[in-house]
Amino acid sequence: MSAFSSGNDAGKAGKIVDILKNRFGEIPWWPGNTDEVMIGAILTQQTRWENVEQALQQLKDRDMCSMAAMNAADAEKIEAAVRCTGFYRIKARRLKALAGFVTDICGGVDLMASIPTPTLRAGLLGVYGIGEETADSILCYGFSRPSFVVDAYTERIAWCAGITTPRSALKPLFESVIAEDSHVYHQTHAHIVEYAKGWCTKKRCEGCRIMALNG
Repeated sequence: MSAFSSGNDAGKAGKIVDILKNRFGEIPWWPGNTDEVMIGAILTQQTRWENVEQALQQLKDRDMCSMAAMNAADAEKIEAAVRCTGFYRIKARRLKALAGFVTDICGGVDLMASIPTPTLRAGLLGVYGIGEETADSILCYGFSRPSFVVDAYTERIAWCAGITTPRSALKPLFESVIAEDSHVYHQTHAHIVEYAKGWCTKKRCEGCRIMALNG
């Protein structure tokens, strides 16, 4: 067990994983190729997924839905395509920064796949506009790496379960209780988001099985 958390927190994290797995089973999550996942990871910041899907389709219609095309495109054209996601100028700048990293630093998406996870994660975190959630989303969903994604939903559910581990340490906490397998990481994060959307965002605390762990 890692030193960052108590055994009680790890036990509760494990129960969260089991409860949600039994509730949802296998669910589809984050479709698309690696380029689309990377673009979507930027676009989904502070907006709904429906808006991201609309923007991705507009990028496809303009033949700009790839890191190479994004790197070569004018920022104004990217802004026009992703306007529906909000904060479109900032997101266009972030997309250009990511595309430059992928194309100019890594040598393209295919070569990125050969970079070890710790090195690639560190590189992504050095790109303008990419924090831990976005970097781990790219690693987990874009490159099938066992890098657990911690978002606001994860933090909320952990808090409701009575987990006292700070957000900065939730990633290693959950990674300590689930199998080191990218698909398991996909599904666990998907389960957390689905549950939180149905319960936390609607303030349905009464009867919540996660709240029952906080005892």
